[in-house]
Amino acid sequence: QVQLVQSGGGLVQPGGSLRLSCTASGSIVDIVTMGWYRQAPGQERASVALLILPETTRYEASVQGRFTISRDNAKNTVYLQMNELKPEETDVYYCKIRAIDRDFWGNGTRVTVSS
Repeated sequence: QVQLVQSGGGLVQPGGSLRLSCTASGSIVDIVTMGWYRQAPGQERASVALLILPETTRYEASVQGRFTISRDNAKNTVYLQMNELKPEETDVYYCKIRAIDRDFWGNGTRVTVSS
């Protein structure tokens, strides 16, 4: 059973940057998309950034120009570079890899934007 392990969250000041990582424990074949989502307490998980293989990206409007999704095939890893972070972006962030036959979710990592 392949698992997605996330890292890189934490506390950052407003205007700061963080890079989230999501590494698959094994090979996933027939990947369609790789994405990042965030979820606030009591709310549904919402898409932040999407990579449609091989190289098409889509971003939620509020993060356009500040967040960048990328991948490293050799490391089985997808990244989310987040710049100019805002306090309202304090959430738990999840990665997801969608293959033809199923979805894989990361374990979630908390990002806190606060001074």
